[in-house]
Order: sequence, then C-alpha cells, then structure tokens
Amino acid sequence: MEQVHIIGIDLAKHGFQLHGARSDGSVAFRKKLSRGKVPGFLSSQPPCLIAMEACASAHYWGREIGRLGHEVRLMPPVYVKPYVKRQKNDAADAEAICEAATRPTMRFVAVKSEAQQAQGMMFRTRDLLVRQRTQTANALRGHFAEFGVIAPRGLVNTSRLAAALGDPVTELPAVVRELGGVLLDQIAGLNEKIRELERQLHAGAYADEEARRLMSIPGIGPITASAILAFAPPLESFKRGRDFSAWLGLVPRQHSTGGKSRLGKVSKMGQRDIRRLLIIGAMTVVRSAVRRGAPAGSWLARMLARKPRMLVAVALANRMARIAWALMTKREVYQEPVPVA
Repeated sequence: MEQVHIIGIDLAKHGFQLHGARSDGSVAFRKKLSRGKVPGFLSSQPPCLIAMEACASAHYWGREIGRLGHEVRLMPPVYVKPYVKRQKNDAADAEAICEAATRPTMRFVAVKSEAQQAQGMMFRTRDLLVRQRTQTANALRGHFAEFGVIAPRGLVNTSRLAAALGDPVTELPAVVRELGGVLLDQIAGLNEKIRELERQLHAGAYADEEARRLMSIPGIGPITASAILAFAPPLESFKRGRDFSAWLGLVPRQHSTGGKSRLGKVSKMGQRDIRRLLIIGAMTVVRSAVRRGAPAGSWLARMLARKPRMLVAVALANRMARIAWALMTKREVYQEPVPVA
C-alpha cells in the first residue's frame, strides 16, 4: 500500500481530527485523536506533509510536529473554507485542509518561533492595557459628568478629575469620591504597567539590528518596529514591496471586470496591528509636515497640496511598508530622498 503523502489536522482544544491522503488523493485514513495522542501517532508516521489552519495553537503544533521530521504548512482559514464539501464538520474540515494544501497556488503562513510569539504577546499585552486605561478614563469622566464635573477628552485631562475629587468644595457624594478614587488608582496602576512594557519593548528594539534598520524610516518607532518583527513573516518571502503592502491591507480594493479596472478604498484585509501602527506613524509625519512645512518638491509636499490629510497618511503608510521591505531585503538604512526641483 502506498504510504501517506499528506495529513490534514483540524486543530481543537482536546479532540483533533486527522485526515490522511496518498499522493493520488485517495483517502488513507480518518482518525479522531485526543490531544495527548497526536504526537505519538505522528511520530510513528514516515516523514510527510502536515497541513493545518493558522489558528489558535497552530504555531506551537507547527514547531512540535516539525521536530518530528515532518514538513509543516499552515494556511489562513479563509483560504481553506472553499474546499469544504457540503456539510461543516471536523472530518470535512480536515479533508478540506488536505485538499487546499496541495493546490500549487496556495499561500502559506510561516511558522513563528517562540521568540516571535513572546514578542507578540508583549505587544498585545501592552495594547490590551492601553485599551483598558482608555476605558477606565472614559468611565471616570462619564460618571463625574453626571455630577456636574466636566473634563475634556484625553488621558492627560484625568488630572482635572483627580483635582475635583480632592477638592472639598466640589459637591460629590461620599460613594462617588470613594469609587472615583478606585478608578484613579486603576489608571495609575495601568500607567505603571504600560511604562514597564514600553521600556522592555524599547530596550529590545534598540538592541536588535533589524529593528534599528526599521526605525531609521520616519514614522516608525520602537513599538512599530517590534510589531513588524513579531507579526510579519520574513520580508524576504515577499517578491516585492507591494506584496508586503498588500499583505498589510494597505493597497486599494479591486472590483474590476470586462477589462475595466475599478479601484476603491484600501482593502484592510491584512495584518491590522502593523497596519494601524503604520497609519498612526504616517499621520504623525503628516502633522509635522503641515506644522513645519514639507521640503519643497518632495512627494509629501505634492500630496498635501492636493489631497486630504488622512488620505495622504494612508498613502504614506503604504509607502513606508514598501520602504521597510526594501531596507530589510537589501540590508540597508533609510536615506532621505533628494527633493525634485
């Protein structure tokens, strides 16, 4: 009997569905195994292709299975869905994973290292704490507004609420003062934790040669550079800078037919963390150029003269992504272009 050519695994928390197929596409086996039995079963199989969806725990299993001598391929779940036949169940999903992985034009996800995932966890933990701090500050401002204490939006203006809380002239009930203190203590604690994570991210970025290369680009700082290294695959895997920009969702969405090209807004179909940070960094560059003036004849000056600021920021983020690809693939440092007279 011909040996198994590919095994598709539908990942789960406890019960994993496996589908084995031979090189001609015929079914070799269908199995459902508990989590603990999967490594033992795969170690008994001859080296073959193991395919999985790039979902929760996929990178962990990719590393573990790769150590057993198998070739691991991860695919975005959205690319696997068209190969599911009729009913949706674990067995059909595992079979669809096998089918999708054998397509010559399929796009795969690189298996991340433990260091990359640890860096990504640090970034996302900081992002979560920032959101919680914003939520707490908004809640505090909203509660105080019900008692006539008004403060402008923005984290910096929580000091006004703290001053009102400590002012004996302010007519606030005792319960409101107590709960307001709880929320202010929560904001202070989150501030300290965020500062500590930022110190670690900054130290790691300045110690890394590739991160320093990325930070030479105007608008890219330690946080954005760390996010690119943590969440993006090796930039050498992209054929050109536009491919990396498209992976981030910074290129226009196409709706073309009959030879007529129609381009719309950016697709937003890629890695949203890096895309958001690039746009924020680009907006900082745009605001600085508006305030201080962009170099005469530069691309940014020409764009600002005829386009809205937000559109320019998104276009600049696209440009920054392409520059990042060029610098990382050529191992160079960013140099400011000479403005055209």
